[in-house]
Amino acid sequence: MGRVLVVGGGAAGMMAAAAAAERGHEVFLYEKNEKLGKKLYITGKGRCNLTNACDMETLLASVRTNARFLYSAFYSFTNEDARNFFENAGVPLKTERGGRIFPQSDRAADIIDALKKRMKQAGVRVYLNSEVERLTAEDGQITGLVLKGGKVLYGDAVIVASGGLSYPSTGSTGDGYRFAREMGHQVTPCLPALVPFNIREAFVKELQGLSLKNIEIRILEGEKELYRAFGEMLFTHFGASGPVILTASSHVGERLSRQELRLMVDLKPALDREQLNQRLLRDFGENPNKSFKNVAGGLFPAKLTPVMVALSGIAPDKKIHDISREERQRFAHLVKNLEMTVTSLRGFEEAIITRGGVSVKEVSPSTMESRLIRGLYFAGEVLNLDAETGGFNLQIAWSTGYAAGNGIRIPQSLNKKGQE
Repeated sequence: MGRVLVVGGGAAGMMAAAAAAERGHEVFLYEKNEKLGKKLYITGKGRCNLTNACDMETLLASVRTNARFLYSAFYSFTNEDARNFFENAGVPLKTERGGRIFPQSDRAADIIDALKKRMKQAGVRVYLNSEVERLTAEDGQITGLVLKGGKVLYGDAVIVASGGLSYPSTGSTGDGYRFAREMGHQVTPCLPALVPFNIREAFVKELQGLSLKNIEIRILEGEKELYRAFGEMLFTHFGASGPVILTASSHVGERLSRQELRLMVDLKPALDREQLNQRLLRDFGENPNKSFKNVAGGLFPAKLTPVMVALSGIAPDKKIHDISREERQRFAHLVKNLEMTVTSLRGFEEAIITRGGVSVKEVSPSTMESRLIRGLYFAGEVLNLDAETGGFNLQIAWSTGYAAGNGIRIPQSLNKKGQE
């Protein structure tokens, strides 16, 4: 058994530390914040969507980048294992829409407390307010790390689980990428992922705070459809957010970094074009002497009505009996194709995760050990892995953290006695 140093006290770091200690290693965890799991506290709006109840095929299909790399890790520590881990630690769980799994208490703190308890039972020693400055290696073998301030710590293995660039206020400032580069690793370009869109059209500001449920979005590059999804979106002062938008950002983010895209919203996806036309004929026929703005109001939330009326090009006070067939058809087209221009992604400070990171080509998929430096391991968001919303990204953290902690093998010749 050996001396293991874990860099980062987030989801992956805590899981890795517990797994390594339970295998008999002497484990020390260094976290630069004043508390553990700072980002976990805000996941799922503070409720912590910790995994998903889907089958393995769906789990792998929900990974956007390098899903094949995760095959071994996911099967070694499955979503069912994650459920058992927390339930055995005394956290009752519940499953919600889309297979999303949360603590019954709706408290992310319960998940963090369970991890802290597991680490304590296994003998992990935790050091808060301890920022790692750099790693040390010799002849292709990790030797330890140096804390900010110059303190040198020796270790037979180092697990880097310091997160990505998303939510930098929680301490995710890309330190792990620098450590990896300094050890000779390739780090792929990083982009915000699961992040809202900036929209050019001024009318989005009028819709700020409006949530649209049961709509369908399409994202187009010219006339080419890049993404389509059904669900819920939210208008903000800068553009669009909500579940379908966040997931879309992971599908089109790279294209969007090069050019603007079109966002098309079908406000009535349950009705095809002919059914919508019949609905309008009925509504118009029943209210021939009413003004257009009043009849249109029956189709949309109150906040959306004036915007749709303005975009229709039909005068708000025009009587229904004066509206032409062509105007009605143009309005029906607008209802099925509310168009906006997506100019860019929002920044890392609003991104749930980071896309990009340490190249998985240089990491063993079964143990998360570096292929370049013996005894160096990576886990969680620092790796070039990302998935859709729904608990899948935390499952990546649990599975890669477990694989790293469980995969540590210390050659007998290395068991150096460190200093603390």
